[in-house]
Amino acid sequence: MCGIVGYVGARDAAPILLEGLGRLEYRGYDSAGLAVIGRGGLKIHKISGRVADLAADLPARFKGGVGIGHTRWATHGEPSVANAHPHVDSAGRIAVVHNGIIENADELRAKLTADGVELRSQTDTETVAHLVAAAFAAGAHDLEQAVRQALRHVVGAYGLAVLDVEHPDRIVIARNGSPVLLGVGEKEMFVASDAAALVGYTRQVVYLDDGELATITAAGYRTFTIDDRSTAKAPATIDWEIIGAEIGDHAHYLIKEIEEQPRAIERALRGRLNERFATAHLGGLNLSTREAREFRGVRILGCGSACYAGDLGAQLIEDLARMPATAESASEFRYRNPVVEPDMLYIAVSQSGETADTLAAVQELQRKGGRVIGIVNVVGSTIARQVDGGIYLHAGPEMSVAATKSFTSTVSAFALLALHLGRIRDLSPTEGRRLLDGLSALPDQMAQILGDEKRTGAIAAVAAELAQRRSVLFIGRRRGYPVAREGAQKLKEVSYIHAEAYASAELKHGPLALVSPDLPTVAVVPDDDLLEKNSSTLAEIRARRGPVIAVAHRELPADLADHTILVPRNEPELDSILMSVPLQLLAYHAAVSLGRDVDRPRNLAKSVTVE
Repeated sequence: MCGIVGYVGARDAAPILLEGLGRLEYRGYDSAGLAVIGRGGLKIHKISGRVADLAADLPARFKGGVGIGHTRWATHGEPSVANAHPHVDSAGRIAVVHNGIIENADELRAKLTADGVELRSQTDTETVAHLVAAAFAAGAHDLEQAVRQALRHVVGAYGLAVLDVEHPDRIVIARNGSPVLLGVGEKEMFVASDAAALVGYTRQVVYLDDGELATITAAGYRTFTIDDRSTAKAPATIDWEIIGAEIGDHAHYLIKEIEEQPRAIERALRGRLNERFATAHLGGLNLSTREAREFRGVRILGCGSACYAGDLGAQLIEDLARMPATAESASEFRYRNPVVEPDMLYIAVSQSGETADTLAAVQELQRKGGRVIGIVNVVGSTIARQVDGGIYLHAGPEMSVAATKSFTSTVSAFALLALHLGRIRDLSPTEGRRLLDGLSALPDQMAQILGDEKRTGAIAAVAAELAQRRSVLFIGRRRGYPVAREGAQKLKEVSYIHAEAYASAELKHGPLALVSPDLPTVAVVPDDDLLEKNSSTLAEIRARRGPVIAVAHRELPADLADHTILVPRNEPELDSILMSVPLQLLAYHAAVSLGRDVDRPRNLAKSVTVE
């Protein structure tokens, strides 16, 4: 989950590396470091802390036209200067930055120690630097050959960038299970674990596949396999208008991205609403009408917020397309021995398109003959290239660790897919138009929620009260339950307040024992056919003096809720999208009132590319 940046060219590398690392800090932020090759040879500078701390602490004479940088999310060893990347070999010749986990690191460390190598860190990455040095000692004649020989001993996931003092004009890159890409400039080249690091420098990128390596120099690049077979990859063009990831005048990326949701939903819907036939146009699915009709059911796989969005997607597909649909955690699915059915459509959901658990599930499904499509935000990401077709969200970058606009955009994409499948089957044109009208209304209704909060600060006031509590219960029925799960996740990850979600009907089966004046309940209460049952549940909580915060379409009586957060009504199938927004704001304002690092929650990173 770490961030990697590299540069080769005529410019001073350090400022470029620092800017790129700043854009990648959502991938890891417990330590950071740079390595450059200049007139004085290899220079390394590392800190335990943020990229801004690294920039402030960088020596004045830290110059060089070739360099690599890294911002870390710790897997092996605590955050410290010794464990920060880049790592070097004993002679100070080789420098390595790494994203991923080397699974046989203990075995490699034992062998290196037996060979007389003194290891200076607790990391798995340091072994690679020593293996590359050992390959040179064994007769490798260039950096490419040394890296290829070293990687033959490595088991696990890696995105690597390697420098060699004896080959000061190049960086060698390797990928297996962790993302890394090349940026093609004018007489300069870049490497990064995410295209966001290259904003403003190039629009041309080369995506490496698993098992591929590359060498970059100022003159260009070469891609090849571990057996030194050329792969001749061509660059793709990135749309930086979509990528634009500046924080502007917002206090945090999280509130910026919450407020971007109306525009993000507009992009998700743009060109996909077919008014003539009252359906959705989704050409990227690569599914003919006949193929789509032949599927008997749908299974959705994702992790965290993607899984909760999948829960809502499954309900949308069942409601509109009348197809059996389920959602489950990709991280659990990958360890089962699933029955993969030929008449089942599988959907992988991942904002980054790099989620390791979801990618492993996709590969297992495809190995067993399953048809897999993806719902992904990042164009050109690994899952997007691995699946058989899918839907891009076009939500733009999410720099804050907590998912917000990617969540609502994903549910909107599921609504489009459910409408598309429904119209192929038995959904009438009248029902199709009803859903089209509802989808078209979402951006303005979302803007209304955000505008009301800016004017009144009502949610912020409730959040300030909530911030004084140690634990919060979230409840919801049917479509409200995944919304409650997502709301609980948002609160716990950005404010560190313990929160958990239950289906409202499960309250009497155990959780009601927790209800007391000290445990507030956040309830998702749409004005639908279950309003009466939801009101009964709230009455049970209030009878036990439990505080209640309701997210609802109408003001609830004081004997049912202490606070009601009002949301405009859409179609019942789409209300969950709007009801998610106040819960995002609740989590954000609670975290701000507690002085939390809102965009960089402790122990977390945005793109989970390792187990």
